[in-house]
This record gives sequence, C-alpha cells and structure tokens, in this order.
Amino acid sequence: MMMGTKTAFFRPGSLHEYSQALANGNPDGWVLGEFLDAFYEAPPNHRQNMIEQEPELLGGKIRNGDVTDAYIAATAEYLAWHFSLLTPDWTQDSRRIMKEPWFATDIEGLKTLLAMESPAAFRRRNLFVSQNALSRA
Repeated sequence: MMMGTKTAFFRPGSLHEYSQALANGNPDGWVLGEFLDAFYEAPPNHRQNMIEQEPELLGGKIRNGDVTDAYIAATAEYLAWHFSLLTPDWTQDSRRIMKEPWFATDIEGLKTLLAMESPAAFRRRNLFVSQNALSRA
C-alpha cells in the first residue's frame, strides 16, 4: 500500500448519478454495484427517486455506451417491477434498446442459457444476462 494515497469511494444515489460517473470516466462494474447497494439499502420511500431522473445517454461517449444505455434502462425497469415502483417513462426510449442481441458472455454454450433465464426487462432490450445479474452478496 502506498502511503498518502487515498482511495476514492463513490456510491451513486441514482441511475442518473451512475450515468454521470460513467461519462466522467469512472469504471463501470463497481459503480453499478455501489448503486445497487445504495438502492437495496435505501428506505422504500426513497427508491422511486433513485430511478426516476433520466440518466445521461452514453452511446458514442464511452466504450459500449449503447449496451450501457440499454442496461441502465433494463435495471430501472427491473427494480421498478420488483419493488412495486412506477417504471420511469425514459426507460421506453428506443435508444435504450439494442438493435442486435448482446450476451454477457462470449461462450457459445452459455448463450442459450442466458437467453432463457434473462429477466424480461433485459430480454425486451435484446440484452441477455444471468437471472441474478442485479443480485448483491
């Protein structure tokens, strides 16, 4: 460990903040996990606000931005359904739907499994992920 080095900790309080973090160059994986932790820990009356404000569109701004735009919309729709929230209108934007199927793996043998178990909010957007893609330990 280097002396004097601070580790930046960022827990986005909304999907909008998450998209801004990505646009500003923060790494994808751990930031979504931090958002999910914040969402799951939030009081029920705060959760709607965490998905309501439209996230920044990232297609063309970051690597795999189109996938990320679709993934963010799928995440909001999935969370809304599972927590009895209103699905934000912005999730229906056609720019948040993949034109071609995208799989969370390159392993051909697993693609069929992902196509079968991917939650509906993801399948609707042509994203194929595991059924527990938004689970946290």
